[in-house]
Amino acid sequence: MRNKPQKFGLLLIGAVAGVMLSINFSAIADKETNKTMPPLPVEELRAFSEVFGRIKTDYVEPVEDSELITEAINGMLTGLDPHSAYLNKDAYNELQIGTQGEFGGLGIEVTMESGFVKVISPIEDTPAFKAGVKAGDLIIKLNKKAVKGMTLTDAIKIMRGKPNTPITITVLRKGETKPIVISIVRAIIKIKSVKSKLLEPGYAYIRVTQFQELTGENVAKAIKKLFTESTVPIKGLILDLRNDPGGLLNGAVAVSAAFLQPDSLVVYTNGRTHDAKMKLKASPEFYLRNSLKGDYLKSLPPEIKTVPMVTLVNGGSASASEIVAGALQDHKRSVIMGTQTFGKGSVQTILPLGNDTAIKLTTARYFTPNGQSIQAKGITPDILAESVGDDSGRLREADLEGHLLNGPDKEKKAIEEAIVILNQENETTESKTSDNMDKKSKEPIVLGSDNDLLLKQALNHFKGITTQKKDSKELTNKGAKN
Repeated sequence: MRNKPQKFGLLLIGAVAGVMLSINFSAIADKETNKTMPPLPVEELRAFSEVFGRIKTDYVEPVEDSELITEAINGMLTGLDPHSAYLNKDAYNELQIGTQGEFGGLGIEVTMESGFVKVISPIEDTPAFKAGVKAGDLIIKLNKKAVKGMTLTDAIKIMRGKPNTPITITVLRKGETKPIVISIVRAIIKIKSVKSKLLEPGYAYIRVTQFQELTGENVAKAIKKLFTESTVPIKGLILDLRNDPGGLLNGAVAVSAAFLQPDSLVVYTNGRTHDAKMKLKASPEFYLRNSLKGDYLKSLPPEIKTVPMVTLVNGGSASASEIVAGALQDHKRSVIMGTQTFGKGSVQTILPLGNDTAIKLTTARYFTPNGQSIQAKGITPDILAESVGDDSGRLREADLEGHLLNGPDKEKKAIEEAIVILNQENETTESKTSDNMDKKSKEPIVLGSDNDLLLKQALNHFKGITTQKKDSKELTNKGAKN
């Protein structure tokens, strides 16, 4: 049996079902298998057997036993929640590729919605992003094949392919009366998980696009570089987690630990099994996957624990991103600015089955240090602000069919709050003037660029320039403490 740090090193917090066409699935861990099993439901198994027999004898075409059993497993898992799934050999292999930060495809985060592939978000600097694919697009055709009836894995197989080969996707988009046909050339998608720069003297910017194996180490390198290159003391640091769908849990703990005091609680998980109950803190045993390399956070400049911070989030900030935002918010280490996050507060475990297959099973919910479950709700920013078009058409956990509820006592309240927030955002979007609907506003926003309005608002916050707030008096005081 592995010790706790080793088991923790295999945990992932997932992006969203089918994220980035690599099926970057969540949470690997060992599982106890010697528990007492409840009695099998005889009547239901008899019904299953009868259905199996009828299909074998009466279906219009012959079907292999293995295909029927595989589809039964698929249905059993996908019926639980949007993140539990069966991983065949190809999907299981893609899991390992995705966490390395390089994979082939189009560059979009996707999920299944009512039998279609729905775009969570296009990834910056990828073929899909450049071709104009947008969050909320519903893919109805891949080349000339209808998507309805496909599994997510089937759709991904079509979308993936050799680099420099073309594919045509047909999408339905809110506000458009006709389907939109988009031609895309496939490419090897390489995701640089950490980007950083000095915005202007005294103000630093770090963007985390996905939590991969080396994200914590790369954030540490970025911090050291920024503090070294700055000709004046750093007066403010912006951590950008927008459109970050999640990834490895130890990466999220490492990024949080870079800014928090040692041994601060980052996140805790709660589930039915012993392994599903963990408290993860800002200490090396919880984020180092290779202790032989040493603690890469140990040599960070001490000012990084106190420099004023703003953390940017939006509806594409999911799972591991929400862990970081929640930890920084609960410890009053950073002001959180942007729009409501995605709301994926569940942990999945990869359980190998043999023959290079596995199941991905939801085994726990995770909670911020103050005990907040964000499942189906998300992290509420301290400062509500958005860039033009930043969250337009954004899909969230609460929108996914069959999403995991936020606990029996918190379910109703969480869903109601999420609906209110979504309605408020819709009203804000609908009330924008025609000046914001010109050609420039419809172009994809490059996060961290000169036309990133939310980034400018974060800078203004450091400088004391008025920014739209939920409660201006409360948040002004809170910001001053940071």
